[in-house]
Amino acid sequence: MSAREPFHTTRWSLVLAARASDAPALEELCRAYWLPLYAYVRRSGFAAHEAEDVVQAFFARLLEKRDLDAVGPEKGRFRSFLLASLRHFVSNWRDHARAEKRGGGRVVALSQLALDFGGADERVAALAGDASDPERAFEQAWARELLCACVDALGREYKDSGRAAVFDELKDELQGAAGDGRVAAHAARLGLTEGAVKVAVHRLRARFRDKVRERVAATVARDADVDDELAALLRALAQ
Repeated sequence: MSAREPFHTTRWSLVLAARASDAPALEELCRAYWLPLYAYVRRSGFAAHEAEDVVQAFFARLLEKRDLDAVGPEKGRFRSFLLASLRHFVSNWRDHARAEKRGGGRVVALSQLALDFGGADERVAALAGDASDPERAFEQAWARELLCACVDALGREYKDSGRAAVFDELKDELQGAAGDGRVAAHAARLGLTEGAVKVAVHRLRARFRDKVRERVAATVARDADVDDELAALLRALAQ
């Protein structure tokens, strides 16, 4: 399983399952969101080892204090909830200089989640912008992980439908317009006409846009908020 594969920009069903002590949901919730949280904490001035502790303890607090009981589709945007909760938690961490470590009798002990922080600092370092701006780091990491998850999901969809070779050949075209030279090269490798390649690229991009919109829609309470969240995503990526 890739580092990004478990990331599902929150499906409210996952959150609701997590608050009901569903062990797989709790684990997925933690694995899904650790990088944006870690980016925020590192850019807040914490050393790597302490940032790992903060993220682990933050999840422990969510479970132990039953903060998730207050979360549901009617509460709005999960991204905003998570960022506000983390901001408050980091402030308290500094005040008390220690973490809450126990899982409060929940089904999954935090120590069993074994979050893999390998390569985390390299990924945080790749984020643009002011290194002292933790909220920008959170937003950028969130946006990048969402897009990467959509690419992964799209790849699985193409594989399941027997079109893995097409996806592997054309996936780089998700990043920009394909020039004539690249179209010809794709056509030669796939054994297609250039016209067929252009159609395939168009369909790939359209399906990718659908994936992004679906994942964003799963994080908000109202359909009317989807476009605002997409705009926030684009702003984060443009920074």
